[in-house]
Amino acid sequence: MNQLFRRKHYTEADHSTGLNRVLGVWDIVFFGLAAIIGAGSFSSLGEAIFRGGPGVISLYIICGIACGFTALSYAEFASRIPVAGSAYTYAYASFGELMAWIIGWALIMEYSFGNIYVAFSWSDYFTGFLERLGVFVPDYLSTSYPEARKAFENGSENRNLINAWTSAPIVAGWKFIVDIPAILINIAITALVYIGVKESKNFNNMLVILKIAVIILIICVGVFYIDSDNWTPVGKDGTTSFMPNGFSGVMAAVSGVFFAYIGFDALSVLSEETKNPQKNLPRGMIISLVVSTLIYIALTLILTGFVDYRKFEGVGDPLSFIFAPENGNIPWMEFVVSVTAIIAITSVLLVFQMGQPRIWYAMSRDGLLPKKFSTIHEKYRTPGFATIITGIAVGLPILFTDKSFILDFTSIGTIFAFVLVNGGILLMPRKEKLKGRFHMPYVNSRYIFPILFLGSLSGFYYWQPEFFADLLKWSDPVNGEFRISVTIYIIINFILVYLSFTRNLSLIPLLGLTCCLYLLTGMTHNNWFWFGLWFAVGLIIYFMYGMKNSKLQRDLNGDLN
Repeated sequence: MNQLFRRKHYTEADHSTGLNRVLGVWDIVFFGLAAIIGAGSFSSLGEAIFRGGPGVISLYIICGIACGFTALSYAEFASRIPVAGSAYTYAYASFGELMAWIIGWALIMEYSFGNIYVAFSWSDYFTGFLERLGVFVPDYLSTSYPEARKAFENGSENRNLINAWTSAPIVAGWKFIVDIPAILINIAITALVYIGVKESKNFNNMLVILKIAVIILIICVGVFYIDSDNWTPVGKDGTTSFMPNGFSGVMAAVSGVFFAYIGFDALSVLSEETKNPQKNLPRGMIISLVVSTLIYIALTLILTGFVDYRKFEGVGDPLSFIFAPENGNIPWMEFVVSVTAIIAITSVLLVFQMGQPRIWYAMSRDGLLPKKFSTIHEKYRTPGFATIITGIAVGLPILFTDKSFILDFTSIGTIFAFVLVNGGILLMPRKEKLKGRFHMPYVNSRYIFPILFLGSLSGFYYWQPEFFADLLKWSDPVNGEFRISVTIYIIINFILVYLSFTRNLSLIPLLGLTCCLYLLTGMTHNNWFWFGLWFAVGLIIYFMYGMKNSKLQRDLNGDLN
């Protein structure tokens, strides 16, 4: 039992690996921008705006603040433990082996399923771009089987999906419906990552520069078409409001909004390929997060000022949609944005595909996965086998899953990882300040956190008294689930108030923890069910293989002998 919670202590000897240290601080920034500014802005932003109206900006700010505090916690861990592994490595150092396995398993889910969704989005934009050039890909070769079947059985109004089902040829008694572009881009990105991080770095930097340039162009052009009345549309109650669907409508978009930030964790897996990671990695993470959040706020202001938020229902390409004939009617901008979307989403695929092999690499090196996953390619100096398995893990589910399931399933794993990173910092002892390394400022939360939480709770009570009056009505079919989550959230925070007062916890990771816990209140029971099922499978693998082959346990047994 002691093995489950035994922590791993990292030393300078752990820094020496076979990976190439070629990344500087601006390379980290560019990888961060590639991961964060991508599918979230070019696809799910439209649905988020439709649900929350112009007020969805507040959700981006909340997510940005939560990720900001978490970035400082990641930076603190990175300055202490500059080895590959992301939140997995950090959990091993703070919580012990079992929790490290759980978070590593969650990250495998995050990167794999995240890239499946991004591959689907890339396929949508790519086929749409080809159509503008007069090249038409058959519908049954540009969508997934489950998505087409679901659309047909539910009487969807999406004509492309219905046509995919009705026009698909029959092969061996089954309708042949395969998203070929999604599979091909997965193969291409896997090959690029297999070749090496230096080649991936140069390709990524080029993509990011082009992507940011076009986003700036969108903002510069769009600002001249803003109608300020669109920022205060008429809500359901007949009054004008920045949040026409209320704050609950804004929170309903949490999965789509937070999906934009799931690539943030991928940066910390690049520690062993970063020059001076104690200094460069924290700086790169924080800069990329701040820049990305500002870009999302600017884009949301442009989109909601350009077009009434209600028009974004079901829109998967919001940045090109505002320039379509029925809106801004600027064909050249619509074309430019379509091309940029393909570039942006390609860069997200690249970063995610780099992240997962390095999680497997770290877990294999610790003995929790077979040794093959930690082998380094002799020529390219990359975790070659793990990279190939990653390509397979992303490619196969493309054949039998769909975007909506993937989107709901992915964000919860990332937020859970962020919760553990912030909680892990609270468990770590203070370290000696060393020149050239990042140090999280220590602010005693003894009085500040109770005042902040209780003050915020009181302010929300006076702002929304009816919400608290109905808080315990959990049987409500519409809001009951959210009320249960908020009740649990309040109880957990009262516990945190007690701990902050009695144990003088550090304020910054504590704020990161409570912000990320709040984001979890937006998750449904379906999110939690599949999340729990994934964990159950992971625990079976750990107890059957990882626990017996743990390098930490073998080393301790050797010392005892």
